Amino acid sequence: MYNYFQAYWNSPYRQVFPFTWTPSKVTLNQTLRTLWEQHVYWTRLTVNSIIGRQPDENVTTERLLRNAVDFEAVLRPLYGAAVAERFGDLLRNHLTIAAELVKALRDNQQAAAADANRRWFANADAIAEFLSRINPHWSREEWRRMLYEHLRLLSSEVSSRVTGNYTENVALNDQIEPQALQMADTMTTGIIQQFPAAFSR
Repeated sequence: MYNYFQAYWNSPYRQVFPFTWTPSKVTLNQTLRTLWEQHVYWTRLTVNSIIGRQPDENVTTERLLRNAVDFEAVLRPLYGAAVAERFGDLLRNHLTIAAELVKALRDNQQAAAADANRRWFANADAIAEFLSRINPHWSREEWRRMLYEHLRLLSSEVSSRVTGNYTENVALNDQIEPQALQMADTMTTGIIQQFPAAFSR
């Protein structure tokens, strides 16, 4: 019924779902895929604005941070306000630390960059731990692996932008997008398995 993978059919990130699709499951997956794609899309634009010292840096960063609020809105009906807000806080930290890291790399502040990078990976650990606690179908190690890969790809994207290697920069974005969709699909699967009655139709 639902085939959403033509563009990434040969991607190593293609997800295999353990259930039959219903309209509500399709809607959930489309919503989460949109949010994760917006996450990497606005991250890329923010990185480019920071590195290029563009006048749209503040407004672009504000739009990026809205991504955390949008995730909260999806999680709140399922997990309640406190859980949704905690995830939003963790995601906002992920985004603000990333901005710190980009500025430090742009300005060749190696100590500041190392500190931001350490806190960035600690935040990824915290997100993975949090998700594994709120949903028994989400593995801490799987989320940790995916988030670390996300950080690795984004770090390489930032470095290639700083050094002006635009060919590599664009190529890296071609890896970042499907990897983000993997996180969306993993999130979808766990939610549907945890709340089957909510997605039966």
